[in-house]
Amino acid sequence: MAEKKAIHTGHRGRVKQEFLTRGIEGWPDHRVLELVLFYAIPQGDVNPLAHELIDRFGSLSGVLDALPEELMKVKGMGEHSATMLKLFPAVLGRYLEGRTGPGQLVHTTQEAGHVLAPYLYGSRNEMVYVLCLDAKRKVLGVRRISEGNNNNSDVTIRRVAEECMALRASACYLAHNHISGIALPSPEDMNTTAVIRTVLEPLGVLLVDHLVFVDGDLVSIQESAAAGRRGGFRMVF
Repeated sequence: MAEKKAIHTGHRGRVKQEFLTRGIEGWPDHRVLELVLFYAIPQGDVNPLAHELIDRFGSLSGVLDALPEELMKVKGMGEHSATMLKLFPAVLGRYLEGRTGPGQLVHTTQEAGHVLAPYLYGSRNEMVYVLCLDAKRKVLGVRRISEGNNNNSDVTIRRVAEECMALRASACYLAHNHISGIALPSPEDMNTTAVIRTVLEPLGVLLVDHLVFVDGDLVSIQESAAAGRRGGFRMVF
C-alpha cells in the first residue's frame, strides 16, 4: 500500500505540468479524463475511475455525451463530478460560438460549417438553424428556427423566411443535426430544401446550401444532389 502511495505522490502535479507544457496531443482518452476528474475529485487516485468510465461509455466523447444519471451509476461518480463532465462540452460550444460573429465572411460550405458547428455541437435534440448573410457574404447572424422533434415543415419554412427578412439577408445557409448519428440527408431533407429555396427566391434571398451535422461530421445537401447520390459531399472537422 505504501509503495502504491509512493508511486502516485506528485502524480497530479506531473500530469498538470505536462498539460501546461505540451497540451494533450497524443494522450489516450483515459488520461485526458483523469485530468478533468482531478478538479471534480480533489483527492485520491482517479485513474481507475477514468478507465472505468471509458470502458463503460466507449470513448471520451461517449463519457461527455452520457446522461448525468448514467454517469452517476458508475461507482465513484457523484452529482458534482457528473456536473463537471457535462460542463465541458457546454463550455466548448459557447467558446466556439464566441469565436464567430457578425462581419465574418462566408464564401464556402466549409466556412459555413465552421460558423454553424458550435450551435449544433453536442445537442441531444434535433436543432434547426439558419445562417444569414448580406450581399457580400458577411455574417449577419445565426438564428435558431426550431428545437426538438418538430415535424411541421410549414412552421420551419415560415420561420426561415421571417428570420431572413428580419436580418435583411441576401443569402443564407440552413443547418440541422441528425441525432440518429448518421449524417445523411433524408428525402424529407431534400424536399424541405427545395421548398425553402423556392419560397425565399421571390424574397430576394438565395438559399446557398442545407447542411446536415452529426457532431464533427457534415454533409452538404447541395453537393449531394449535384453528385446524384446521398452523402455525395462529406467533411469532417
